[in-house]
Amino acid sequence: MTAKSMLVLGMLLVSTGCTMAPKYTRPARPVPETWPEAAAKHDRQVAASLRWQEFFTNPRLQSVIKLALVNNRDLRVAALNVDKAQAMYRIQRSELLPGVGVLASGSKYRLPEKMNSDGMAKIVEQDSVNVGIMSWEVDFFGRLRSLKSKAMNQYLATEEARTAAQISLISAVAQGYLLHAADCENLELAQATLQSQRAFYDMIAKSRELGVASELELRQAQSQVDTARSDVARFRGVVVLDENALDLLVGTRVPAELLARGLGAVGELKDVSASLSSEVLLRRPDILMSEYQLRAANANIGAARAAFFPRVSLTAGIGTMSPDVSGLFGSGTRTWSFAPQIVAPIFAGGSLLANLKVSKVDREIAVAQYEQAIQSAFREVADGLDRRVSLLDQLEAQRSLVEALDASYHLSEIRYKEGLDGYLGVLVAQRSLYATQQGLVATRLAYQANQVALYKALAGQL
Repeated sequence: MTAKSMLVLGMLLVSTGCTMAPKYTRPARPVPETWPEAAAKHDRQVAASLRWQEFFTNPRLQSVIKLALVNNRDLRVAALNVDKAQAMYRIQRSELLPGVGVLASGSKYRLPEKMNSDGMAKIVEQDSVNVGIMSWEVDFFGRLRSLKSKAMNQYLATEEARTAAQISLISAVAQGYLLHAADCENLELAQATLQSQRAFYDMIAKSRELGVASELELRQAQSQVDTARSDVARFRGVVVLDENALDLLVGTRVPAELLARGLGAVGELKDVSASLSSEVLLRRPDILMSEYQLRAANANIGAARAAFFPRVSLTAGIGTMSPDVSGLFGSGTRTWSFAPQIVAPIFAGGSLLANLKVSKVDREIAVAQYEQAIQSAFREVADGLDRRVSLLDQLEAQRSLVEALDASYHLSEIRYKEGLDGYLGVLVAQRSLYATQQGLVATRLAYQANQVALYKALAGQL
């Protein structure tokens, strides 16, 4: 085969995209086709069709999330990794095309007497300028194209990693925002309880001065005041820690006017559901990232297989050559060169076989990681859907309990003031009501946090 025919065949193979990579087939989902029955009963809007602005409807929370998307440092690193992967892909893609360059060279040397027929030493000078192809590898067996496919899928995986990082950041900011709002609500609850207990203590103190209330009742009322004071101080510290954590997530100081002072100020989040099929998981960015990594590993097998076959590279150029610089572009100085090269492996100490085996094992690892990602995602969704059912029942029961204990507390206050019961009944009722009110805040927080986690797990859109 002549050099010209080899070049034509190489161009044909490159243009048709021939590679030695195995045909890619997406692995079957190692999870049930549908969600658990209890989770599938709820008819709500599918999470995958909602953008985050439609799910988080509170304008102040939206503003905080936007701040985080601009300022969060981890997200900046993810974006820079995408730019890096894109540049690496462009570098690998450029290997498919011939590189054209200019080469200028000059040499000057002395020929000794014995090297000349006339027995005289000579000074020889030679200058040249060439424009042409600088060692272009003709991709006969698809090695470069396989590497390009690998780089492209790695870039796409990095892009999906950035998307996953964005969704995770949005979810984390929302969770932190809700936690801060819940602790602010707990602080207000503790302050209201402290105010109520101080008023009750003042009343008992006056009764004690008149000889009506006992010293025990006064000390019991004092213990309630001190407990409430301690809770106020504790929740003030917790709220400050929540603000610091939120500032770190956002990447800048969150303005006080954007913060909510209670879960009621945040408002209700959208009630979302999964689609009927678990196939919705394949739209999650972390699973798409895992699949692109699997595709990259599959393409790498093609490059490893092509390494067993000869590599053909071409170097060609056209230019001028002259014994001095001033005559480089004169008549009679035109020159050209064409230098095809074939390198074929004969003995590589088993490294080529080992490299092929490594690429196949890498693909199997990528398959296992892809399947594991789907299984983990399925569990996240199934747990979230099932937990939502139990949280709704718990929330309803907790609200009813607060109403009952609130009524009990007020009745015990009335009975104590009328002298029908001792202060112990008021003390027990107040402690039970306060603990149940805190439990209601915790349950509401858990329910809203579960909604946020579900939106993230169900591949909500950016």
